[in-house]
Amino acid sequence: MDYMFAQGFMGTRAPLFMDVVTLIVAILPLLVYMAITLARKEFYKAHALSQNIIFIFSLIVVGYFEYGVRMGGGFDAFMKGSAVSHTYASIVLALHVVIAVVTLLYWSITVVTANYQFSQKLLPGAKSNAHKLLALKTFLGIIFTSFSGIWVYLLLFVY
Repeated sequence: MDYMFAQGFMGTRAPLFMDVVTLIVAILPLLVYMAITLARKEFYKAHALSQNIIFIFSLIVVGYFEYGVRMGGGFDAFMKGSAVSHTYASIVLALHVVIAVVTLLYWSITVVTANYQFSQKLLPGAKSNAHKLLALKTFLGIIFTSFSGIWVYLLLFVY
């Protein structure tokens, strides 16, 4: 898996795996929004399928990212070469981790309950309003996770 630590393609100090993950994190809100538009157009099966695929793909990406960070020496190793203070970057990273973990919990609950409710013919229907509210919170979390992840990337590899 040495290829993961080759020079990335975004022209920064970041290794390849970090560029790949950051690019995916950057487009994730757009992918989720496109899946949401399917529901708005009443293509519920396509919406459910696309959301499940995006969710599973995201879990795989998180696993790939975590593996790369651990094998690459962790946060301190990636901080080398950054002009940003370690304390500031640590605070931003901690904020990002909190947002990402809460979002993952919300997203997991949203996907699992939606799959069950869809199979029970409660979506669309009786559970639609509750689903929309939970999905909105999840979507906002995905947006905040994306922006905070990009922020961490910039602090570690650009500044």
